[in-house]
Amino acid sequence: MITRAQILDLVPHQGAMCLWDEVVAFDAQSIHLRAFNHRDPTHPLRHRDRLPPRHPGGYGGQAVAVHGGLLARQAGEGVKPGMLVALRDVTLHVDRIDELFGALEVSAQCLMADTSGSQYRFLVT
Repeated sequence: MITRAQILDLVPHQGAMCLWDEVVAFDAQSIHLRAFNHRDPTHPLRHRDRLPPRHPGGYGGQAVAVHGGLLARQAGEGVKPGMLVALRDVTLHVDRIDELFGALEVSAQCLMADTSGSQYRFLVT
């Protein structure tokens, strides 16, 4: 398992803005992460005392960044900066995520990657 401290070395988001607590598993094509911070009343993405359902997109984007960082490290390369450009086919099933019990988990799968960028599919539960 990869810890939060190790994740902090892979993403530009630091402190509470680093949304993931642990990498459960990863390989060349996919990653599975877990977070426990969505119920924290001091969560930096809270708005009007709630965590709206749009924020799993940020969790997904950071999952992709962690995956890219892990793959770069395995290849002996430096971690490259990236940017979340678009989200498509988003389906929301809750009104807020701060009331969900248990951990937030993401499974992300790389659909394509080359030197110009990558595309992923992810599911946050």
